[in-house]
Amino acid sequence: MLGALSPSRAGDFMSCPLMYRYRTIDRLPEEPSPDAVRGTVVHKVLEDLFDLPAADRTPERASDMLEPAWEAILEAEPGLAAMFGDEGPEVATWLTSCRTVLVRYFDLEDPQRLEPAERELYVEALLDSKLLLRGFIDRVDVAPDGRIRVVDYKSGRSPGEGYEAKALFQMKFYALVMWRLRGIVPSVLQLIYLGNGEILRYSPDEDDLRATERKVEAIWRAIELARETGDWRPSPSRLCDWCSYHQHCPAKGGTLLPLPVLEPGATAQTPT
Repeated sequence: MLGALSPSRAGDFMSCPLMYRYRTIDRLPEEPSPDAVRGTVVHKVLEDLFDLPAADRTPERASDMLEPAWEAILEAEPGLAAMFGDEGPEVATWLTSCRTVLVRYFDLEDPQRLEPAERELYVEALLDSKLLLRGFIDRVDVAPDGRIRVVDYKSGRSPGEGYEAKALFQMKFYALVMWRLRGIVPSVLQLIYLGNGEILRYSPDEDDLRATERKVEAIWRAIELARETGDWRPSPSRLCDWCSYHQHCPAKGGTLLPLPVLEPGATAQTPT
């Protein structure tokens, strides 16, 4: 096996090689973000919602599940409480924002009419190149005739015009893995944007997924080249506003950290 790659880490490298390095190789800690944790809490409720009988999958019941979901996540990661210090949002205000995003889901789908085949499905597939692709899919729906729909929830807003391709890369990555695993090209890739209540859909074909495979392998070759040369240059963009590594980024006036020493024979496997 060459190594392992997830869509999140592939996206990191495409956005900024230095961010990829700090997150994946150095594994520097990151400050918790209220926006990111909102996504985690809402995802948890939407996953658990389908454990209920269909008739109970209502906005009111989902709202009732929100605080217990947050408390369970906080118990597992007590450090998240630091988000609500002097400069952070009040917990009640933040939970209200979570509830607003969550309830918007019911404007986009009727969960009483859905019975997902899988939720939070871990998938992995080894390509012919010996690169392992892996990740977690929020939801997989399977129609009676075997057609597959891959669904991903996003707590933010839908991408602006011209940015859809970047958003769909993650979904094509998952579709490629499903194709390699099951021999079936998913019929629909569906991104549900709860921030502004929009759905982005795409129907891939085999040519799409072959192109995605070539792209993923090219990304991996670029990662390997960066590892060999030590050239993890920053790539400044508007995404820098959400980055935790400004103090270690030359593009932001920070000091570049020395490369960590890897164990002999260590393989380049990226966390999901």
